[in-house]
Formats: sequence, structure tokens, C-alpha cells
Amino acid sequence: MKKEEKTNVMRVLEAKKIPYESHSYKPDPTMTGEEIAALLGEDAEKVFKTLVTQAKSGAYYVFVIPVKEELDLKKAAKAAGEKAISMIKQKELLPLTGYVHGGCSPIGMKKPFPIFIHETATSQERVFVSAGKVGFQIELSSADLLSVASIKAADLV
Repeated sequence: MKKEEKTNVMRVLEAKKIPYESHSYKPDPTMTGEEIAALLGEDAEKVFKTLVTQAKSGAYYVFVIPVKEELDLKKAAKAAGEKAISMIKQKELLPLTGYVHGGCSPIGMKKPFPIFIHETATSQERVFVSAGKVGFQIELSSADLLSVASIKAADLV
């Protein structure tokens, strides 16, 4: 994997002196999260996707789950203390977070939102999340990921 330009996620981690490894791959819009994990040579349990939701109350929440899983909206709402949550429309993602679909990261969003990660992340020594751009992933310790963005662990799938 070649070295690539710095993304906002990488700059945030470096500013906070959090060690990470960056990985890149040739993006393909039809690629699944599991295929990306395979390209990285990693177990899909260690590679996480970032999903943005809005509650009935109007509040936004971010959920980070393993790429091969589906977010359980009822469990997500319970974790956030909301009655109901739904996924935001894809066109809302960039103006809200600063990230495009397929390149959304829990680190370095435009605004701070409450973030929850599936509880299995805490049992992984290292995890992968988007580096904030399609085709780029960062690998870091799960403890560092939870601390850098004040992420809470919960049962989400």
C-alpha cells in the first residue's frame, strides 16, 4: 500500500499525538465493506463503517459498526436515549459532516455529534475506520479511537 496525502482525519490524529497507520486501496463504488476488509487483508470484524442518523427529536447521532453488520435502528435509538432514529439521506451527509458517502469517518466531522460504536470494537486490539476519503482507511488502537472522538460503546446490531 502506497503512502498517500494527509486527510483531515490524519491531521486530527497527529494533532492529538495518536499513533495510526494509513492504508489506501483503489476505490470502486460497487465494493462492499467486506471486500474492502479483504483488500486490507483484515478480518471484517475489525473494519468499521460510519453511519449518520437523525432522531425524531431532530438530533443527529453517529454509529460505527462492523462493515458486515446492519445497524439495528431500535438498539441505536435506545443507546442514544431516543424514541426513534432513521438514516439520513445520502445528499445530507456532506453538508452535515464534511464527508462523502463511502468516506465518512467518526473522526474530524464538521460538528461534534454523539458517537456510538458497536461493543465488539472494545474487544479488538486494533480497528480500521475511514480516513475521511473514499479509498483511504486508518488503523489505530480501539482505545485511541474511543478516546479521540468521545465514543461510547453499545450493542448496535
